[in-house]
Amino acid sequence: MDYSRWIWQHIDWPHFHWQPGRLAALLRDCGHSQGKLLGMLGSAGQAASAQNELDALLQNILTSSAIEGEQLNVGSVRSSLARRLGLEATKAGQVSRRSEGLADLMMDATEQFAQPFTYARLMHWHHLLFPTSEAGLTARSIKVGGLRGDEPMQVVSGRLDRPTVHFEAPPRQGLEQALDDFLEWFELSRHQPELDPFIRAGIAHFWFVTLHPFDDGNGRLTRAITDLALAQGDHHAIRFYAMSASILDDRSGYYKALESNQKATLDITDWLEWFLRTLLRSLQQAMARIDRVLSKTRFWDQHRGAALSAEQVKVLNRLLDGGDKGFEHGISAAQYQAVAKVSKATATRHLSDLLEKNCLIRLPGSGRSTRYQVNTEGG
Repeated sequence: MDYSRWIWQHIDWPHFHWQPGRLAALLRDCGHSQGKLLGMLGSAGQAASAQNELDALLQNILTSSAIEGEQLNVGSVRSSLARRLGLEATKAGQVSRRSEGLADLMMDATEQFAQPFTYARLMHWHHLLFPTSEAGLTARSIKVGGLRGDEPMQVVSGRLDRPTVHFEAPPRQGLEQALDDFLEWFELSRHQPELDPFIRAGIAHFWFVTLHPFDDGNGRLTRAITDLALAQGDHHAIRFYAMSASILDDRSGYYKALESNQKATLDITDWLEWFLRTLLRSLQQAMARIDRVLSKTRFWDQHRGAALSAEQVKVLNRLLDGGDKGFEHGISAAQYQAVAKVSKATATRHLSDLLEKNCLIRLPGSGRSTRYQVNTEGG
């Protein structure tokens, strides 16, 4: 067996291969979930779809930066995206060059998927990541819009004095040709019907992150290229789920999967398994989010004529929105009081009224442990 320390040192690099049998079930699940997601979007209505699109794109940008340890200004990025989606105008001072560049990058990857992915486009993306006119962003020596220098490029984590080397990228010499090979494959592989689009996206992710062609921004560009590949495969759905968020949820697993496959053979089945599981989780999370939107719409359609106070509407929306702030196990009278900012007596009266109007149902339990949940069944 031809042993090499790093995968790119193999004589057959970059001719990857994998075991289709191990991936078949995951590919079916991803395809089924993608189709179901698109079907749900068709039922959500234009306004709800636009809001879901904004939420997913925003989450993708924020979490892709968070993987690299960068916390962005949420309001600024949201405003930049909202203007590009035609959802709201942006006032002076609401956005930064940073948020504008990141929004442009995300929209280019997900909207302009039919355009060729060229060397010039990649360099433009790198410029969008690092707007040179903003103080602090290029304080380090980053060659913006150009390939990295001659120093060895290692992907590390941990303490500065005892770093863990996850892998080392190919040397600078020959990097132009290696990048050209990747870009040529990326274009040609779009027209290979025998190559599953999900597999193609996983290969693109692994191949580009292995090259690590820039001084900085490699991870974010890798994930943008992944978004582009997925958009080319489904033409629409990528704008409604955030794979970077699922990668962030398992950041240690992400680096472990990359590291183990960098030190292995050209069989990247293990990496593709991790990639497809993470993609599936992204699709499932998107479906859950859109299901909450559809459930919320149905609920208010059923209770459009109910005479409810502003406090009652606030609590019901909180319950319907779900998520971290949605009281997954129901809401107690004390929690209602805190959320609605009303007295104990008013909270009790409001809850009784909501039960009578079939807006809430009482869960099993009594006394202070009594909890209430939205009645999504109607009736």
